[in-house]
Amino acid sequence: MATEKRRKHKGGRKPKIDPCKHRYAISLNDVDNARFLSLFEASGMDVKAHFITATLFEKPIKVVKIDKGTVDYYMRLTSFYSQFRAIGVNYNQLTKAIKSAFTERMALALLSKLEKATFQLAEINKQVMDLTKEFEERWLQK
Repeated sequence: MATEKRRKHKGGRKPKIDPCKHRYAISLNDVDNARFLSLFEASGMDVKAHFITATLFEKPIKVVKIDKGTVDYYMRLTSFYSQFRAIGVNYNQLTKAIKSAFTERMALALLSKLEKATFQLAEINKQVMDLTKEFEERWLQK
């Protein structure tokens, strides 16, 4: 009975339905090898054999390029946006303080100055949005 169990369960990995058993070898010179390796690294794939078969059979290959300048631009833009939000919070606190601490006439004068500064800030925000749109159209490939 123990020998019957051993025959049923061989152990190890289950065999594949359609195993890859055909192999091909190619030789590359130094220039072609460097070009191949750069394409392979740009594809983001982990296995060279998968990259080669994807290339041969025209499967889509994903190429990921990271531009340090673009990353830096977006980091600074994010920082600017967080400062812009902080100004909005301060704006709300300032209007409440003006309303409670000053007379109505003085509060209107201060709010008028605040309104002018807000228009300037809105104009700066519009310029930043325009520059970002121009940057994306000119430098980022989609």
